[in-house]
Amino acid sequence: MSSAAVIAIALLIDVVCGWPDWLYRRIGHPVSWAGKLVDALEGLLNRGPRGRRIVTGAVTVVLVLVAATIPAIVIQIALPSGPVAWIVGGILAWPLIAARSLHDHVKAVAIPLESGDIEAARGQVSKIVGRDPASLDSSAISRASIESLAENSSDGVVAPVFWGVVAGLPGIVAYKMINTMDSMIGHRSERFEAFGKVAARVDDVVNLIPARLSAGLLALASGPKASKAFSVTFQDARNHRSPNAGWPESALAGALGIRLSGPRKYADHVVGEPWLNADAPDPSAGDIYRALALYKRMVALLALVLLGLALV
Repeated sequence: MSSAAVIAIALLIDVVCGWPDWLYRRIGHPVSWAGKLVDALEGLLNRGPRGRRIVTGAVTVVLVLVAATIPAIVIQIALPSGPVAWIVGGILAWPLIAARSLHDHVKAVAIPLESGDIEAARGQVSKIVGRDPASLDSSAISRASIESLAENSSDGVVAPVFWGVVAGLPGIVAYKMINTMDSMIGHRSERFEAFGKVAARVDDVVNLIPARLSAGLLALASGPKASKAFSVTFQDARNHRSPNAGWPESALAGALGIRLSGPRKYADHVVGEPWLNADAPDPSAGDIYRALALYKRMVALLALVLLGLALV
């Protein structure tokens, strides 16, 4: 079975359909199914001294991966070769790519922000970032939404596509489980610092290559701004607190001629981060639309790469 063909079909379905609300209301979503398992294991195992929590957190990672990937392996083995198998595999992989939903969530921030409704924009941006929305002005809302678009272009699109091409249906399923666990328990908080340590480190490892591929795709999709995008990426990406998020964020900052990252306020603390593309101006609502246009070109470029791999 051609993994590239399967993932190309999955990406196409997602771009066209997303994950429809009517379907979510009926069956939920594979990520929400995994979330219930993670919640149950966390409630059962996240207790005791720090060393024990690290071990039980690692056990949680293994259990979730086994529960999700074994069925994916069985299905992939059972599927025959040929176009029918590509279509079936693509349908099964479809919910694990989030290209359409990422675009729609970020656009939902830009619409009220552009019209001057900052409270509505704060409400929308709070759905995609963990910062204190009450402290965000127009520039900070724009910056937060563009950063989320950049980071999740890797986590939600390029990374699942990459691992799906590398390892087929089991690869994309395993990646999505790792990323889901990181988003749920991979936090530096008192509750999760120890228990989620292994999940966070595994997520860092599996995103090393996709984050850098995402930066390259964003830079190339920016056309005449590619040189600046690459320059800012190689200059600033390693200054980011994350070993991976700084790459697509720096590329997007350079391509758009804006600055990203910098200090941000969460519910109970302020994080002082260095700027990416520090000499550039702060973004505005219009820059969110420019970022979305560049993101769509990046997804189109990714689809072309998949098509080429499938033909080969």
